[in-house]
Amino acid sequence: MNKARFLWVDDEIDLLKPYMLFLEEKGYSMECTNNGLDAIERARQTLFDTIFLDEHMPGLSGLETLSGLQEVAPDVPVVMVTKSEDEGIMNCAIGNKIADYLIKPVNPNQVLMTIKKILDKKALIYETVTVNYRQLFGQLSEEIGSCRSADDWISVYKKLVHWELELEQADNSMKELLASQKTEANSAFARFIRRHYPKWMRQTAGRPLMSPALFEETVMPAIGKGEKLFFILIDNFRFDQWQAVKEMIADYFVCHEELYFSILPTATPYARNSIFSGLMPRDLAAQYPGLWVDETEEEGKNLLEESLIRAQLERNQLSPLLSYKKINSNLEAEELNRHFSELERNDLHVWVFNFIDMLSHARTDSRMIRELIADEAAYRSLTRSWLLHSPLFALLKKIAGKGYRVVLTTDHGSIRVKNGVRVLGDKETNTSLRYKVGKNLGYEPKKLFEMLHPEDFGLPTPRMSTRYIFAMQNDFFVYPNNYNQHVSYYAQSFQHGGISMEEMMVPLITLNPK
Repeated sequence: MNKARFLWVDDEIDLLKPYMLFLEEKGYSMECTNNGLDAIERARQTLFDTIFLDEHMPGLSGLETLSGLQEVAPDVPVVMVTKSEDEGIMNCAIGNKIADYLIKPVNPNQVLMTIKKILDKKALIYETVTVNYRQLFGQLSEEIGSCRSADDWISVYKKLVHWELELEQADNSMKELLASQKTEANSAFARFIRRHYPKWMRQTAGRPLMSPALFEETVMPAIGKGEKLFFILIDNFRFDQWQAVKEMIADYFVCHEELYFSILPTATPYARNSIFSGLMPRDLAAQYPGLWVDETEEEGKNLLEESLIRAQLERNQLSPLLSYKKINSNLEAEELNRHFSELERNDLHVWVFNFIDMLSHARTDSRMIRELIADEAAYRSLTRSWLLHSPLFALLKKIAGKGYRVVLTTDHGSIRVKNGVRVLGDKETNTSLRYKVGKNLGYEPKKLFEMLHPEDFGLPTPRMSTRYIFAMQNDFFVYPNNYNQHVSYYAQSFQHGGISMEEMMVPLITLNPK
Protein backbone atom coordinates (compact mmCIF):
# COMPACT_ATOMS: atom_id res chain seq x y z
CA MET A 1 0.00 0.00 0.00
CA ASN A 2 1.41 3.45 -0.96
CA LYS A 3 2.17 5.95 1.78
CA ALA A 4 -0.12 8.93 2.09
CA ARG A 5 1.86 11.99 0.97
CA PHE A 6 1.58 15.49 2.47
CA LEU A 7 2.93 18.89 1.54
CA TRP A 8 3.67 21.35 4.36
CA VAL A 9 4.04 25.02 3.35
CA ASP A 10 5.73 27.16 6.03
CA ASP A 11 8.49 29.80 5.91
CA GLU A 12 9.88 28.39 9.22
CA ILE A 13 10.78 25.14 7.50
CA ASP A 14 13.52 24.15 10.00
CA LEU A 15 10.88 23.76 12.71
CA LEU A 16 9.07 21.06 10.74
CA LYS A 17 11.67 18.29 11.17
CA PRO A 18 9.98 16.82 14.29
CA TYR A 19 6.71 16.57 12.35
CA MET A 20 8.44 14.87 9.44
CA LEU A 21 10.07 12.26 11.71
CA PHE A 22 6.80 11.68 13.61
CA LEU A 23 4.73 11.17 10.45
CA GLU A 24 7.39 8.90 8.92
CA GLU A 25 7.08 6.68 12.00
CA LYS A 26 3.31 6.55 11.43
CA GLY A 27 3.76 5.42 7.82
CA TYR A 28 3.23 8.79 6.11
CA SER A 29 5.46 10.84 3.81
CA MET A 30 5.88 14.62 4.06
CA GLU A 31 7.47 17.20 1.76
CA CYS A 32 8.10 20.82 2.69
CA THR A 33 8.36 24.16 0.96
CA ASN A 34 8.86 27.63 2.43
CA ASN A 35 6.77 29.81 0.12
CA GLY A 36 3.45 29.92 -1.68
CA LEU A 37 4.74 30.01 -5.27
CA ASP A 38 6.78 26.82 -4.80
CA ALA A 39 3.80 25.19 -3.09
CA ILE A 40 1.53 25.91 -6.07
CA GLU A 41 4.12 24.52 -8.48
CA ARG A 42 4.62 21.37 -6.35
CA ALA A 43 0.84 20.84 -6.20
CA ARG A 44 0.68 21.24 -9.99
CA GLN A 45 3.25 18.48 -10.50
CA THR A 46 2.49 16.06 -7.65
CA LEU A 47 -0.72 14.60 -6.25
CA PHE A 48 -0.74 15.14 -2.48
CA ASP A 49 -3.26 13.65 -0.07
CA THR A 50 -3.33 16.77 2.13
CA ILE A 51 -1.61 20.17 2.15
CA PHE A 52 -0.77 21.97 5.43
CA LEU A 53 -0.56 25.69 4.75
CA ASP A 54 0.87 28.40 7.03
CA GLU A 55 -1.17 31.60 6.91
CA HIS A 56 1.69 34.06 7.67
CA MET A 57 4.45 33.88 5.02
CA PRO A 58 6.54 36.43 3.10
CA GLY A 59 5.51 36.84 -0.51
CA LEU A 60 2.19 35.16 -1.10
CA SER A 61 0.11 34.99 2.06
CA GLY A 62 -1.57 31.78 3.11
CA LEU A 63 -4.96 32.89 1.76
CA GLU A 64 -3.41 33.94 -1.57
CA THR A 65 -1.61 30.61 -1.78
CA LEU A 66 -4.87 28.84 -0.97
CA SER A 67 -6.51 30.43 -4.01
CA GLY A 68 -3.65 29.25 -6.23
CA LEU A 69 -3.77 25.74 -4.79
CA GLN A 70 -7.48 25.49 -5.43
CA GLU A 71 -6.88 26.33 -9.08
CA VAL A 72 -4.22 23.66 -9.68
CA ALA A 73 -5.41 20.99 -7.19
CA PRO A 74 -9.07 21.69 -6.34
CA ASP A 75 -9.72 18.23 -4.87
CA VAL A 76 -6.80 18.16 -2.42
CA PRO A 77 -7.83 18.97 1.21
CA VAL A 78 -6.01 22.01 2.65
CA VAL A 79 -5.42 22.54 6.38
CA MET A 80 -4.69 26.15 7.39
CA VAL A 81 -2.05 26.55 10.12
CA THR A 82 -1.58 29.97 11.75
CA LYS A 83 -0.51 31.78 14.89
CA SER A 84 -3.44 34.14 14.52
CA GLU A 85 -6.83 33.65 16.13
CA ASP A 86 -8.24 36.52 14.08
CA GLU A 87 -11.89 35.68 13.38
CA GLY A 88 -11.81 37.41 10.00
CA ILE A 89 -8.92 35.24 8.77
CA MET A 90 -10.60 32.14 10.15
CA ASN A 91 -13.91 32.97 8.46
CA CYS A 92 -12.17 33.72 5.18
CA ALA A 93 -10.28 30.42 5.29
CA ILE A 94 -13.40 28.44 6.16
CA GLY A 95 -15.34 30.29 3.47
CA ASN A 96 -12.74 29.05 0.98
CA LYS A 97 -13.64 25.48 1.99
CA ILE A 98 -10.52 24.46 3.87
CA ALA A 99 -10.61 20.96 5.38
CA ASP A 100 -9.47 22.04 8.85
CA TYR A 101 -7.93 24.93 10.83
CA LEU A 102 -5.02 24.56 13.31
CA ILE A 103 -3.62 27.30 15.59
CA LYS A 104 0.07 27.29 16.52
CA PRO A 105 1.76 25.95 18.52
CA VAL A 106 0.68 22.64 17.01
CA ASN A 107 1.85 19.34 18.47
CA PRO A 108 2.41 16.24 16.34
CA ASN A 109 -0.60 14.42 17.78
CA GLN A 110 -2.87 17.26 16.65
CA VAL A 111 -1.48 16.86 13.15
CA LEU A 112 -2.06 13.11 13.28
CA MET A 113 -5.66 13.55 14.42
CA THR A 114 -6.27 16.01 11.58
CA ILE A 115 -4.83 13.55 9.06
CA LYS A 116 -7.00 10.73 10.38
CA LYS A 117 -10.05 12.99 10.35
CA ILE A 118 -9.46 13.86 6.70
CA LEU A 119 -8.14 10.62 5.24
CA ASP A 120 -9.71 7.99 7.44
CA LYS A 121 -13.04 9.68 8.17
CA LYS A 122 -15.01 7.86 5.50
CA ALA A 123 -13.54 4.46 6.33
CA LEU A 124 -14.09 4.98 10.07
CA ILE A 125 -17.68 6.06 9.49
CA TYR A 126 -18.35 3.03 7.29
CA GLU A 127 -16.83 0.71 9.87
CA THR A 128 -18.79 2.24 12.75
CA VAL A 129 -22.09 2.23 10.83
CA THR A 130 -21.59 -1.38 9.75
CA VAL A 131 -20.80 -2.52 13.30
CA ASN A 132 -23.77 -0.58 14.74
CA TYR A 133 -26.23 -2.01 12.23
CA ARG A 134 -24.92 -5.55 12.74
CA GLN A 135 -25.40 -5.16 16.50
CA LEU A 136 -28.96 -3.81 16.11
CA PHE A 137 -30.02 -6.22 13.36
CA GLY A 138 -31.53 -8.75 15.79
CA GLN A 139 -33.33 -6.06 17.78
CA LEU A 140 -34.85 -4.59 14.63
CA SER A 141 -35.98 -8.04 13.48
CA GLU A 142 -37.72 -8.51 16.83
CA GLU A 143 -39.45 -5.14 16.43
CA ILE A 144 -40.66 -6.12 12.96
CA GLY A 145 -42.08 -9.36 14.31
CA SER A 146 -43.84 -7.63 17.22
CA CYS A 147 -45.51 -4.73 15.36
CA ARG A 148 -49.15 -4.56 16.44
CA SER A 149 -50.21 -1.03 15.52
CA ALA A 150 -49.79 1.65 12.87
CA ASP A 151 -47.48 3.56 15.23
CA ASP A 152 -45.30 0.46 15.63
CA TRP A 153 -44.94 0.24 11.86
CA ILE A 154 -44.14 3.93 11.52
CA SER A 155 -41.36 3.51 14.08
CA VAL A 156 -39.93 0.45 12.28
CA TYR A 157 -40.11 2.08 8.86
CA LYS A 158 -38.28 5.17 10.10
CA LYS A 159 -35.50 2.97 11.49
CA LEU A 160 -35.20 1.00 8.25
CA VAL A 161 -34.92 4.22 6.23
CA HIS A 162 -32.35 5.55 8.69
CA TRP A 163 -30.14 2.49 8.22
CA GLU A 164 -30.69 2.52 4.47
CA LEU A 165 -29.26 6.04 4.33
CA GLU A 166 -26.45 5.22 6.77
CA LEU A 167 -25.36 2.16 4.81
CA GLU A 168 -25.81 3.79 1.41
CA GLN A 169 -22.10 3.76 0.61
CA ALA A 170 -20.93 1.21 3.15
CA ASP A 171 -20.11 -2.49 2.96
CA ASN A 172 -22.16 -4.34 0.34
CA SER A 173 -22.90 -7.30 2.57
CA MET A 174 -24.59 -5.04 5.10
CA LYS A 175 -26.66 -3.35 2.39
CA GLU A 176 -27.77 -6.76 1.17
CA LEU A 177 -28.65 -7.78 4.73
CA LEU A 178 -30.70 -4.61 5.17
CA ALA A 179 -32.48 -5.19 1.84
CA SER A 180 -33.39 -8.67 3.04
CA GLN A 181 -34.65 -7.26 6.34
CA LYS A 182 -36.70 -4.65 4.52
CA THR A 183 -38.28 -7.37 2.36
CA GLU A 184 -39.12 -9.28 5.53
CA ALA A 185 -40.66 -6.12 6.99
CA ASN A 186 -42.77 -5.48 3.89
CA SER A 187 -44.11 -9.03 4.02
CA ALA A 188 -45.13 -8.54 7.65
CA PHE A 189 -46.53 -5.09 6.85
CA ALA A 190 -48.70 -6.56 4.07
CA ARG A 191 -50.13 -9.11 6.53
CA PHE A 192 -50.80 -6.28 8.97
CA ILE A 193 -52.68 -4.27 6.33
CA ARG A 194 -54.74 -7.32 5.28
CA ARG A 195 -55.85 -7.74 8.89
CA HIS A 196 -56.38 -4.13 9.90
CA TYR A 197 -57.37 -2.16 6.79
CA PRO A 198 -60.96 -3.52 6.83
CA LYS A 199 -61.30 -2.34 10.47
CA TRP A 200 -59.96 1.10 9.57
CA MET A 201 -62.61 1.38 6.87
CA ARG A 202 -65.46 0.35 9.17
CA GLN A 203 -64.70 2.95 11.83
CA THR A 204 -62.52 6.02 11.99
CA ALA A 205 -61.89 5.74 15.73
CA GLY A 206 -58.50 4.19 16.42
CA ARG A 207 -57.23 4.25 12.86
CA PRO A 208 -54.10 6.21 11.90
CA LEU A 209 -54.21 9.52 10.09
CA MET A 210 -55.23 8.74 6.51
CA SER A 211 -55.77 10.62 3.26
CA PRO A 212 -59.35 11.89 3.77
CA ALA A 213 -58.51 13.44 7.16
CA LEU A 214 -55.38 15.27 6.01
CA PHE A 215 -56.97 18.66 5.32
CA GLU A 216 -58.99 18.47 8.51
CA GLU A 217 -55.84 17.89 10.54
CA THR A 218 -53.41 20.24 8.83
CA VAL A 219 -55.26 22.94 6.88
CA MET A 220 -58.52 23.74 8.62
CA PRO A 221 -57.11 24.63 12.06
CA ALA A 222 -54.78 27.19 10.47
CA ILE A 223 -57.52 28.67 8.27
CA GLY A 224 -59.87 28.80 11.24
CA LYS A 225 -57.30 30.93 13.09
CA GLY A 226 -56.88 33.27 10.15
CA GLU A 227 -53.33 32.12 9.32
CA LYS A 228 -51.85 32.05 5.85
CA LEU A 229 -50.85 28.52 4.86
CA PHE A 230 -49.02 26.90 1.96
CA PHE A 231 -50.06 23.28 1.33
CA ILE A 232 -47.47 21.85 -1.06
CA LEU A 233 -47.99 18.33 -2.37
CA ILE A 234 -45.12 16.62 -4.21
CA ASP A 235 -46.67 13.71 -6.06
CA ASN A 236 -45.07 10.31 -5.35
CA PHE A 237 -42.72 11.69 -2.65
CA ARG A 238 -41.33 8.99 -0.36
CA PHE A 239 -40.08 9.28 3.20
CA ASP A 240 -36.50 8.41 2.23
CA GLN A 241 -36.58 11.17 -0.39
CA TRP A 242 -37.69 13.61 2.29
CA GLN A 243 -34.71 12.51 4.41
CA ALA A 244 -32.42 13.20 1.43
CA VAL A 245 -33.60 16.85 1.13
CA LYS A 246 -34.40 17.55 4.76
CA GLU A 247 -31.07 19.20 5.57
CA MET A 248 -31.48 21.74 2.74
CA ILE A 249 -34.94 22.79 3.87
CA ALA A 250 -34.01 22.83 7.57
CA ASP A 251 -31.71 25.79 6.87
CA TYR A 252 -34.85 27.89 6.39
CA PHE A 253 -37.57 26.23 8.48
CA VAL A 254 -38.09 24.35 11.70
CA CYS A 255 -39.26 20.95 10.45
CA HIS A 256 -41.87 18.89 12.29
CA GLU A 257 -41.84 15.40 10.79
CA GLU A 258 -44.67 12.87 10.74
CA LEU A 259 -45.90 10.00 8.58
CA TYR A 260 -49.48 9.35 7.56
CA PHE A 261 -51.15 6.44 5.73
CA SER A 262 -52.27 6.72 2.13
CA ILE A 263 -55.52 4.95 1.29
CA LEU A 264 -55.72 2.09 -1.19
CA PRO A 265 -55.16 2.20 -4.07
CA THR A 266 -51.98 4.19 -3.42
CA ALA A 267 -52.53 5.98 -6.71
CA THR A 268 -53.24 9.60 -7.58
CA PRO A 269 -56.88 9.24 -8.77
CA TYR A 270 -57.83 7.79 -5.39
CA ALA A 271 -55.36 9.07 -2.79
CA ARG A 272 -55.05 12.67 -3.96
CA ASN A 273 -58.76 13.07 -4.70
CA SER A 274 -59.41 11.74 -1.20
CA ILE A 275 -57.07 14.35 0.32
CA PHE A 276 -58.62 17.25 -1.55
CA SER A 277 -62.25 16.15 -1.09
CA GLY A 278 -61.91 14.95 2.51
CA LEU A 279 -63.85 11.84 1.51
CA MET A 280 -63.24 8.23 0.65
CA PRO A 281 -63.64 7.64 -3.10
CA ARG A 282 -66.97 5.83 -2.65
CA ASP A 283 -68.47 8.82 -0.80
CA LEU A 284 -66.93 11.27 -3.24
CA ALA A 285 -68.53 9.45 -6.18
CA ALA A 286 -71.89 9.39 -4.37
CA GLN A 287 -71.95 12.98 -3.08
CA TYR A 288 -70.25 14.69 -6.04
CA PRO A 289 -70.82 12.47 -9.08
CA GLY A 290 -69.79 15.30 -11.36
CA LEU A 291 -66.36 15.46 -9.68
CA TRP A 292 -65.53 11.74 -9.79
CA VAL A 293 -64.14 10.08 -12.91
CA ASP A 294 -64.38 6.30 -12.99
CA GLU A 295 -61.46 4.03 -13.93
CA THR A 296 -63.21 2.96 -17.15
CA GLU A 297 -63.58 6.54 -18.40
CA GLU A 298 -60.87 7.96 -20.65
CA GLU A 299 -60.74 11.52 -19.34
CA GLY A 300 -58.14 12.59 -16.76
CA LYS A 301 -58.86 11.52 -13.19
CA ASN A 302 -57.37 14.57 -11.42
CA LEU A 303 -58.60 17.52 -13.47
CA LEU A 304 -61.10 18.78 -10.88
CA GLU A 305 -58.91 19.10 -7.80
CA GLU A 306 -59.63 22.77 -7.17
CA SER A 307 -63.37 22.04 -7.18
CA LEU A 308 -62.84 19.23 -4.68
CA ILE A 309 -60.89 21.55 -2.37
CA ARG A 310 -63.57 24.23 -2.54
CA ALA A 311 -66.32 21.69 -1.87
CA GLN A 312 -64.48 20.41 1.22
CA LEU A 313 -63.93 23.93 2.56
CA GLU A 314 -67.58 24.82 1.99
CA ARG A 315 -68.78 21.69 3.82
CA ASN A 316 -66.72 22.87 6.78
CA GLN A 317 -68.06 26.43 6.48
CA LEU A 318 -64.68 27.90 5.57
CA SER A 319 -64.20 30.41 2.79
CA PRO A 320 -60.53 31.41 2.58
CA LEU A 321 -59.11 33.09 -0.49
CA LEU A 322 -57.72 30.07 -2.32
CA SER A 323 -54.82 29.81 -4.74
CA TYR A 324 -54.57 26.41 -6.45
CA LYS A 325 -51.76 25.57 -8.89
CA LYS A 326 -50.65 22.31 -10.50
CA ILE A 327 -47.02 22.47 -11.62
CA ASN A 328 -45.84 20.18 -14.41
CA SER A 329 -42.72 22.07 -15.52
CA ASN A 330 -40.03 24.44 -14.28
CA LEU A 331 -41.49 27.17 -16.50
CA GLU A 332 -44.79 26.95 -14.62
CA ALA A 333 -42.98 27.05 -11.28
CA GLU A 334 -40.91 30.05 -12.35
CA GLU A 335 -44.13 31.81 -13.35
CA LEU A 336 -45.43 31.13 -9.85
CA ASN A 337 -42.24 32.63 -8.43
CA ARG A 338 -42.54 35.76 -10.55
CA HIS A 339 -46.13 36.36 -9.42
CA PHE A 340 -45.58 35.44 -5.79
CA SER A 341 -46.35 38.93 -4.47
CA GLU A 342 -49.70 38.90 -6.28
CA LEU A 343 -50.58 35.44 -4.91
CA GLU A 344 -49.56 36.45 -1.40
CA ARG A 345 -52.92 38.09 -0.73
CA ASN A 346 -54.57 34.65 -0.63
CA ASP A 347 -55.09 32.77 2.63
CA LEU A 348 -54.59 29.20 1.42
CA HIS A 349 -52.18 28.13 -1.29
CA VAL A 350 -52.44 24.57 -2.59
CA TRP A 351 -49.64 23.68 -4.99
CA VAL A 352 -49.12 20.28 -6.61
CA PHE A 353 -45.67 19.46 -8.02
CA ASN A 354 -45.61 16.47 -10.36
CA PHE A 355 -41.87 16.14 -11.08
CA ILE A 356 -41.11 13.01 -9.03
CA ASP A 357 -44.14 11.16 -10.38
CA MET A 358 -43.12 12.13 -13.92
CA LEU A 359 -39.60 10.94 -13.14
CA SER A 360 -40.76 7.53 -11.93
CA HIS A 361 -42.85 7.03 -15.08
CA ALA A 362 -39.96 8.19 -17.27
CA ARG A 363 -37.73 5.69 -15.51
CA THR A 364 -39.99 2.92 -16.83
CA ASP A 365 -40.16 4.22 -20.39
CA SER A 366 -36.70 5.69 -20.96
CA ARG A 367 -33.51 3.62 -21.07
CA MET A 368 -31.41 6.69 -20.24
CA ILE A 369 -33.49 7.46 -17.13
CA ARG A 370 -33.30 3.80 -16.11
CA GLU A 371 -29.51 4.13 -16.15
CA LEU A 372 -29.70 7.31 -14.06
CA ILE A 373 -32.04 5.79 -11.47
CA ALA A 374 -30.57 2.34 -11.05
CA ASP A 375 -31.66 1.99 -7.42
CA GLU A 376 -33.14 3.80 -4.42
CA ALA A 377 -29.91 5.65 -3.65
CA ALA A 378 -29.84 7.12 -7.17
CA TYR A 379 -33.56 7.97 -6.90
CA ARG A 380 -32.87 9.91 -3.71
CA SER A 381 -29.85 11.63 -5.20
CA LEU A 382 -31.78 12.78 -8.25
CA THR A 383 -34.61 14.03 -6.03
CA ARG A 384 -32.12 16.10 -4.04
CA SER A 385 -30.52 17.49 -7.19
CA TRP A 386 -33.92 18.39 -8.61
CA LEU A 387 -35.06 20.23 -5.49
CA LEU A 388 -31.75 22.08 -5.08
CA HIS A 389 -31.98 23.53 -8.58
CA SER A 390 -35.76 23.82 -8.86
CA PRO A 391 -37.98 26.89 -8.58
CA LEU A 392 -39.74 25.07 -5.72
CA PHE A 393 -36.67 25.54 -3.52
CA ALA A 394 -36.60 29.24 -4.42
CA LEU A 395 -40.29 29.45 -3.52
CA LEU A 396 -39.70 27.74 -0.18
CA LYS A 397 -36.93 30.21 0.67
CA LYS A 398 -39.23 33.08 -0.28
CA ILE A 399 -42.03 31.69 1.91
CA ALA A 400 -39.58 31.28 4.81
CA GLY A 401 -38.46 34.89 4.37
CA LYS A 402 -42.07 36.04 4.69
CA GLY A 403 -42.56 34.01 7.86
CA TYR A 404 -45.36 31.77 6.57
CA ARG A 405 -46.02 28.15 7.45
CA VAL A 406 -45.89 25.26 4.99
CA VAL A 407 -47.40 21.79 5.01
CA LEU A 408 -45.20 19.66 2.74
CA THR A 409 -46.60 16.24 1.89
CA THR A 410 -47.57 13.79 -0.83
CA ASP A 411 -50.47 11.58 -1.88
CA HIS A 412 -48.58 8.25 -2.01
CA GLY A 413 -45.11 6.76 -2.42
CA SER A 414 -43.70 4.11 -4.73
CA ILE A 415 -41.74 0.86 -4.56
CA ARG A 416 -39.16 -0.72 -6.84
CA VAL A 417 -40.90 -3.85 -8.12
CA LYS A 418 -39.16 -7.15 -8.84
CA ASN A 419 -41.55 -10.11 -9.05
CA GLY A 420 -44.22 -10.59 -11.70
CA VAL A 421 -47.52 -12.12 -10.52
CA ARG A 422 -49.86 -13.51 -13.18
CA VAL A 423 -53.42 -12.12 -13.39
CA LEU A 424 -56.19 -12.38 -15.95
CA GLY A 425 -58.44 -9.49 -16.94
CA ASP A 426 -60.74 -8.36 -19.72
CA LYS A 427 -60.32 -5.31 -21.94
CA GLU A 428 -62.01 -3.04 -19.37
CA THR A 429 -59.46 -3.85 -16.66
CA ASN A 430 -57.19 -0.92 -15.80
CA THR A 431 -53.53 -0.94 -16.81
CA SER A 432 -51.87 -0.22 -13.43
CA LEU A 433 -49.21 -2.71 -12.39
CA ARG A 434 -49.78 -2.57 -8.62
CA TYR A 435 -53.59 -2.75 -8.53
CA LYS A 436 -56.37 -3.95 -10.79
CA VAL A 437 -60.03 -3.03 -10.98
CA GLY A 438 -62.41 -5.21 -12.98
CA LYS A 439 -65.28 -7.67 -13.03
CA ASN A 440 -63.58 -10.68 -14.62
CA LEU A 441 -60.27 -10.97 -12.82
CA GLY A 442 -58.38 -14.23 -12.51
CA TYR A 443 -55.66 -14.59 -9.86
CA GLU A 444 -54.28 -16.58 -6.93
CA PRO A 445 -55.79 -14.97 -3.78
CA LYS A 446 -52.86 -15.93 -1.53
CA LYS A 447 -50.46 -13.80 -3.57
CA LEU A 448 -52.35 -10.52 -3.20
CA PHE A 449 -54.95 -8.55 -1.26
CA GLU A 450 -58.44 -8.77 -2.73
CA MET A 451 -61.50 -6.60 -2.12
CA LEU A 452 -64.56 -8.60 -3.15
CA HIS A 453 -66.89 -5.92 -1.81
CA PRO A 454 -65.14 -2.61 -2.60
CA GLU A 455 -67.90 -0.51 -1.03
CA ASP A 456 -66.85 -1.91 2.37
CA PHE A 457 -63.41 -0.40 1.75
CA GLY A 458 -64.61 3.06 0.76
CA LEU A 459 -64.20 2.42 -2.98
CA PRO A 460 -66.75 2.90 -5.77
CA THR A 461 -68.20 -0.12 -7.58
CA PRO A 462 -69.03 0.80 -11.18
CA ARG A 463 -70.63 -2.64 -11.62
CA MET A 464 -72.07 -5.16 -9.18
CA SER A 465 -69.28 -7.65 -9.86
CA THR A 466 -66.40 -5.12 -9.69
CA ARG A 467 -63.52 -6.10 -7.44
CA TYR A 468 -60.12 -4.63 -6.62
CA ILE A 469 -56.87 -6.53 -6.15
CA PHE A 470 -53.58 -5.15 -4.82
CA ALA A 471 -50.00 -6.31 -5.24
CA MET A 472 -48.02 -6.67 -2.02
CA GLN A 473 -44.31 -6.32 -1.17
CA ASN A 474 -42.38 -5.77 -4.43
CA ASP A 475 -44.72 -7.76 -6.72
CA PHE A 476 -46.40 -6.42 -9.83
CA PHE A 477 -49.22 -7.75 -11.99
CA VAL A 478 -48.50 -9.23 -15.41
CA TYR A 479 -50.86 -10.83 -17.91
CA PRO A 480 -49.87 -14.36 -19.03
CA ASN A 481 -49.50 -13.23 -22.66
CA ASN A 482 -45.86 -12.20 -23.21
CA TYR A 483 -45.25 -12.75 -19.49
CA ASN A 484 -41.44 -12.97 -19.66
CA GLN A 485 -41.16 -9.95 -21.93
CA HIS A 486 -43.26 -7.77 -19.60
CA VAL A 487 -41.46 -9.00 -16.48
CA SER A 488 -38.12 -8.12 -18.06
CA TYR A 489 -39.37 -4.67 -19.09
CA TYR A 490 -40.99 -3.61 -15.81
CA ALA A 491 -38.80 -5.34 -13.20
CA GLN A 492 -36.78 -2.82 -11.14
CA SER A 493 -39.10 0.05 -12.12
CA PHE A 494 -40.77 2.26 -9.50
CA GLN A 495 -44.53 1.66 -9.31
CA HIS A 496 -47.37 2.57 -6.99
CA GLY A 497 -50.95 1.58 -6.23
CA GLY A 498 -50.33 -1.42 -3.99
CA ILE A 499 -49.38 -2.32 -0.44
CA SER A 500 -45.91 -1.57 0.89
CA MET A 501 -44.35 0.62 3.55
CA GLU A 502 -42.90 2.87 0.84
CA GLU A 503 -46.28 3.45 -0.84
CA MET A 504 -48.55 3.71 2.20
CA MET A 505 -46.50 5.43 4.94
CA VAL A 506 -45.64 8.81 3.48
CA PRO A 507 -44.21 12.09 4.79
CA LEU A 508 -46.30 14.83 6.36
CA ILE A 509 -43.94 17.69 7.19
CA THR A 510 -44.89 20.95 8.85
CA LEU A 511 -42.39 23.70 8.08
CA ASN A 512 -42.55 26.47 10.65
CA PRO A 513 -40.70 29.76 10.07
CA LYS A 514 -37.55 30.26 12.14
